[in-house]
Amino acid sequence: MKREIPLDKANRLLNIGGVVLITAKSGERDNVTPVAWNVPVSKEPALVAVAIAPERFIYKLIEESREFGINLPTLKILREVYFCGKNSGRDVDKFERTKLTREKAKFISAPLIKECIANIECKVENIYPAGDHNLIIGKVLRAVVEAKLFEDYLNVSLEEAKTIHHLGGSLFTIPGEIIDVKNYIS
Repeated sequence: MKREIPLDKANRLLNIGGVVLITAKSGERDNVTPVAWNVPVSKEPALVAVAIAPERFIYKLIEESREFGINLPTLKILREVYFCGKNSGRDVDKFERTKLTREKAKFISAPLIKECIANIECKVENIYPAGDHNLIIGKVLRAVVEAKLFEDYLNVSLEEAKTIHHLGGSLFTIPGEIIDVKNYIS
């Protein structure tokens, strides 16, 4: 038997993708914030999309600079990720408070995060209104991964790199195993 749930909770049925930390900088101000609503949208050219509410400080920085970083955190820095989501960059320097390390990017002014296992540098291609959030489409300029954790740039070692996935509110999950569907079909 199934039951209806409130529409404002429907996103939680789909919102189990990996949380990323978005970084942006405009002028002298930079910021970092977690975003669970993120997705690749094209391989050629390489494009990604992130959904961010326009009233967020990170959105202002992205809109002004037209660029952003995507950083893939792991369970090791879950407390820092949660802190960044619960506090505004307008009021606090999240890098300073969490002790996350800024790394210089190659193609964008926004810092990347050293403690993350992968970093992607993006230039804004388009921004589309989408209800209470805006969908920011970024062209991937550069992507780097922690070499010892990734096999052929595709499969992440789950023992070493437990990516975090947001279930809503203060609840997160981590992947437990990789399943090859070929083992389940004949």
